[in-house]
Amino acid sequence: MSRYRPPRPAGTPLITPEGEARLRAELHELWHVKRPQVTQSVSEAAAQGDRSENAEYTYGKKMLREIDSRVRFLSKRLEKLKVVSERPSDPNKVYFGAWVTLEDEDGEQARYRIVGPDELDLRQGLISIDSPLARALVGKTLDAEVQVQTPTGPKLWYVVAIDYP
Repeated sequence: MSRYRPPRPAGTPLITPEGEARLRAELHELWHVKRPQVTQSVSEAAAQGDRSENAEYTYGKKMLREIDSRVRFLSKRLEKLKVVSERPSDPNKVYFGAWVTLEDEDGEQARYRIVGPDELDLRQGLISIDSPLARALVGKTLDAEVQVQTPTGPKLWYVVAIDYP
């Protein structure tokens, strides 16, 4: 049995201006703030002598590898992303970047924004354009029915409101 796992698909290369700003801020923080701090602590730990039993040195090197890996990922990803900042020509339909209010059969409402996969955050109501719900919503108008297969079975929602920031 092999440990090989095929790489994850990168997802749709779309992002909102807010999402791009967050990724750029994270990249700046990692490269200009955290990495110099960790590099300094590693050099101080290395100056203490025997590196083979120096936990601070080992941990610092591990942190540097993680920071460098994330910096490489963010740099490559930001090059490929397309920022979608303009509003769609038909604001009465659901497209990328829309805030959509949905109502289920029980009358409970939920509000989601369709964003790129790099911005996904369910606690803030941000769902990926690649998710089954977002794919079902794209192109729908007000009062449209949307049925999505969920792990608990099919679920029906009605589009109550569509907003674009």
